[in-house]
Amino acid sequence: MMPAHIATRVPSGPPRNLLWTVDQFHYLGDLGMFEGRRAWLVDGVIVEEGPMNPPHRIALELCEETLRAVFGTGWRVYNQMPLVLGHATDPEPDLAVIAGSPRGATAHPTTAALVVEVSDTSLRYDTTVKVGVYAAGGIAEYWVVDVNGRQLLVFRNPQPAPTQSQGHTYATQLTLGPTDMVSPLAAPNSAIRVSDLLP
Repeated sequence: MMPAHIATRVPSGPPRNLLWTVDQFHYLGDLGMFEGRRAWLVDGVIVEEGPMNPPHRIALELCEETLRAVFGTGWRVYNQMPLVLGHATDPEPDLAVIAGSPRGATAHPTTAALVVEVSDTSLRYDTTVKVGVYAAGGIAEYWVVDVNGRQLLVFRNPQPAPTQSQGHTYATQLTLGPTDMVSPLAAPNSAIRVSDLLP
């Protein structure tokens, strides 16, 4: 039985979509509902993506290895773990770089210095919906590793944008090719070659 504090109560009235909270989504995960599946929560809607293909996995490993080397001690590089950006949003990004140490943490993080999504089949979603999600969540820098296009899309400076997804977007948007270099805002003295992130 679902604990009372996360139980769903449907109000009277006409039929409506059933939206989930982060607590309910995590409870379903604890029950094993998403075991072996890639699911996340955006505005109360559970979104699921198909199995990860080898190029996506390789790019994810390369990005994680690179970011761990760049950020080092004092930073955590989360790999497909919760990032709670509101009562009903946990996009569980491919990677999130978070200040601090895992020791002593008592709750899921609610912000990150950098979020990275690896895109092959999800490029449109990652460059529209997730741009809005991360900008609305105040994430200062968001990268999309476009595996098929062999490029890195860099989004910086979140700002309100009423006509955009989630009512927010990024003021700065860069497209970098394999030979270009990029320095994360939170590690400005470190330069990463885009090709090092690509399979």
